[in-house]
Amino acid sequence: KKQKNQLHQPAMTKSAPEWTAMSKLVNQIFSRQDAEPFREAVDWRALGLFDYPQVVKQPMDLGLVKKRLETGFYKSVHDAANDVRLIWKNCMTYNADGSDFFVLAEAFSKRFEDKFAKLLKDHASAIEASKESANKSNEPSMADKHSFAKLLYRISKEELGKVINDLDEKCPAALSKNAAEDEVEINVDAISSGVFSDVNAYVRKCAGETGGRKKKASADSSANAKKSRKSKS
Repeated sequence: KKQKNQLHQPAMTKSAPEWTAMSKLVNQIFSRQDAEPFREAVDWRALGLFDYPQVVKQPMDLGLVKKRLETGFYKSVHDAANDVRLIWKNCMTYNADGSDFFVLAEAFSKRFEDKFAKLLKDHASAIEASKESANKSNEPSMADKHSFAKLLYRISKEELGKVINDLDEKCPAALSKNAAEDEVEINVDAISSGVFSDVNAYVRKCAGETGGRKKKASADSSANAKKSRKSKS
């Protein structure tokens, strides 16, 4: 039952003020007379633009953005904004600089960024609250943390080094450094949910590729993992 409620959550957040404002912004752009080239996916076959799929790897159009907003597809208004940006980027990538379509897309891009910046300012508190709520819903379970700690046994020293560097850059609070012994302790409980998702995916991938090779490490039941950075001589 809990999973069922979570599946409906994105559609529910669509009625929040920031989502209403985002939908209104996209609809305003869509309804402009000069937005006609961006309302639907480029029919490159009918237009004879047979190189279009090779140049534009991820097609996007305003109609699809509208549909995704209506169905609660996006996790944040920033995700929706990135799809809108992709529309202008694709157009400017395919069409020559200075061409009519390039200039039109460039103008739409500037207009959108101005209006989106105002939207973010007007709904800053609501967007931040939505972000915090999303982070809480993505909190890793104790089983996830324990699995992550165990997988640290199975990755190579080089791969471990990358994990430590990523944590040092994105979540330094999760590292306890012992300069005297050249050791770093990874406190899995202190890794933020967003960063955990990234490093966990990387470690899982590496563990599958390295065939279970173990490196010097320790992990306890509270999901703390210690790795030595000493090189064997």
